[in-house]
Amino acid sequence: MQNTVTPTDVLECVISGDFHDPFSVLGMHRESGRLFVRTLLPGAVSVSVVDAHSGKELVRMERFADTALFDAEIPGRKEPFPYRLKIDWGTHRQELEDAYRFPCVLGDIDVWLLSEGTHHRPYERLGAHPAVMEGIAGVSFAVWAPNARRVSVVGDFNGWDGRRHMMRYRYECGVWEMFIPHVMPGDLYKYEIKDIAGEIRLKADPYAFRAQLRPDTASVVHGLPPAVPSDERRKAANAPDAPVSIYEVHLGSWRLPGDGRRWLTYRELAEQLIPYVKSLAFTHIELMPVNEYPYDDSWGYQSTGIYAPTARFGTPDDFRYFVEAAHDSGIGVILDWVPAHFPADEHGLVRFDGTALYEHADPKEGVHQDWGSIIYNYGRTEVSNYLVGNAFYWIERYGVDGLRVDAVASMLYRDYSRAPGQWVPNKYGGRENLEAIAFLRKLNETVIAERPEAVTMAEESTSFPGVTHPVRDGGLGFHYKWNLGWMHDTLSYLREDPLFRKYHHDKMRFGMMYAYSENFILPLSHDEVVHCKGSLIGKMPGDEWQRFANLRAYFGFMWGYPGKKLLFMGGEFAQYREWDSNGSLDWYLLQYPLHAGMQRLVRDLNTVYRDFSPLHRLDYDPQGFEWIIHDDTDSSVFCFMRRDGEKQSVIVISNFTPVPRYGYRIGVAEPGWYREIINTDAAIYGGSGVHNHELPAQPVPSNGMPWSLEVTAPPLATCMLVRKDS
Repeated sequence: MQNTVTPTDVLECVISGDFHDPFSVLGMHRESGRLFVRTLLPGAVSVSVVDAHSGKELVRMERFADTALFDAEIPGRKEPFPYRLKIDWGTHRQELEDAYRFPCVLGDIDVWLLSEGTHHRPYERLGAHPAVMEGIAGVSFAVWAPNARRVSVVGDFNGWDGRRHMMRYRYECGVWEMFIPHVMPGDLYKYEIKDIAGEIRLKADPYAFRAQLRPDTASVVHGLPPAVPSDERRKAANAPDAPVSIYEVHLGSWRLPGDGRRWLTYRELAEQLIPYVKSLAFTHIELMPVNEYPYDDSWGYQSTGIYAPTARFGTPDDFRYFVEAAHDSGIGVILDWVPAHFPADEHGLVRFDGTALYEHADPKEGVHQDWGSIIYNYGRTEVSNYLVGNAFYWIERYGVDGLRVDAVASMLYRDYSRAPGQWVPNKYGGRENLEAIAFLRKLNETVIAERPEAVTMAEESTSFPGVTHPVRDGGLGFHYKWNLGWMHDTLSYLREDPLFRKYHHDKMRFGMMYAYSENFILPLSHDEVVHCKGSLIGKMPGDEWQRFANLRAYFGFMWGYPGKKLLFMGGEFAQYREWDSNGSLDWYLLQYPLHAGMQRLVRDLNTVYRDFSPLHRLDYDPQGFEWIIHDDTDSSVFCFMRRDGEKQSVIVISNFTPVPRYGYRIGVAEPGWYREIINTDAAIYGGSGVHNHELPAQPVPSNGMPWSLEVTAPPLATCMLVRKDS
């Protein structure tokens, strides 16, 4: 071999794939006034250097000691120039650009922002990006693995051989990077990492925009989706004074094609699910996690690819089509987002470079007791930046309207589901996870500052203060919080036999004690219809008619109550069976009048909720609500008024017994005639048909008001009244 400058032991390290700085050896270099090209090509029979401009073959390279390392001095040249490698593989010949002749991928500003964890869009630089460098098409790769001894890109394009494309290490930010010519969108790849202990790990790209369908685990080269412009209409539709009624969906089990052997694609779902949601007058659709995940029965909550829409239903472009179709129909899209934990699958983030990189090293901090999954190290700037960037990515690059953040309670407390002695206190000796709190505040501040049309929603089950209060006031900064207390109390009440509900009256009114402490969403989610909890209709007592009447009355109460609404799929037509994620909803039930009636009721409740501003405009202002009757325990009747702040009001009356209440007097604030806008006992919904016709207000004071109505409270029903001129 002609080279006499580079030490033999260095060359041997390069050949064995155990060298941290391959760009200092491979490629074109000036050494002792001479110009050399060196390449490592396992499997090559011979290699020559070709002038890229003239196409002239300049020199045949020499093999180093019967290895895959080839070397040549370029005769008559002293300055670097563009070149290609002409390779004889024995079975065929090929002329390729040398990946080691290209400069750095990351710029100085990117390196700086990545190192301090303030890069709002880390996905623009990390991951795999189709690019053109020095006129050559290829892909730029970059991955954070600061403790690795060596990182290579492997894929079909190099025979999955980690010696072919060993990456450049950027000490300033712990990132390995490389531009590889000739790689194209659609190519499979992973990172081969020689970790700190010398073990080889094959890892999917944490920033992959596309991934293979399980059981395969490779990442797929895919371009970064173009940014979606901000939309003031979407901002208004997500606002606290807007009607927000959410249909929660698991895409894999909403509806299956006729043979039941595959899932609907994103495009098929756009054609079927979106019109269905619109027909029921829901304003938003919430998708259970659609990031890539390996195990179907995790429903997406154990993600190994948070930047990739799952391949179960199609490509990233197909998913973007789905979101655009929803927006074209006036439907907002909310994604269930999971920064609370990740699975321990070897191809994922766990011990990514041989160390606890994304997670905590101590299992008392780094392992969830409930789920056996891994907890992110929120205090590490690169990890926080990875997650905040991901939230921003879905909003900016796919145009989603909001993120429902899963399991926030598990993030806020270090002792979550842990026995004494099994958790590590914070630096002040407390149980609060200060790093997670800082991360959530950073997340919400970033979304508000960069994409103010989008919203974040916390699934938070404790009394942690200020979840939806601004960060500047000491809050977490979420826009909305799921009201799990209201859900548990009211479902517990509805389970009671109507005869005994008078002893549990407080469960329905207690929620008003804290209703304005946060911006609440009222959730009847998937969590209430799985794991042997039964269906919503299955929770109701009595015979079939009473079960349906109870659920209709409950829906009416919920849609009248302050707070945005959320209903899991199947609840709208009272599916009997508990939700099964491996099958379709029981759509055949809609041939039966009680189920079809429930579906029609949900549609009409959404329509009334949208069309009558008192039912949504002041959801988070105490001026928007007033009890009329809350203490009639013997009758199990509740009556309240909703206001919009502009002289409009809606009266909601719920009777949770099967006994109709005739001549039931309720106070009203204004004279005039009153009419029903909805009655869950209507015959079209499957009820008994007990109605209120137009009612005149009488000058008889009642419930602290100067006027009153004598109403009929239908059995097991909720009705809503407005003044006739409303």
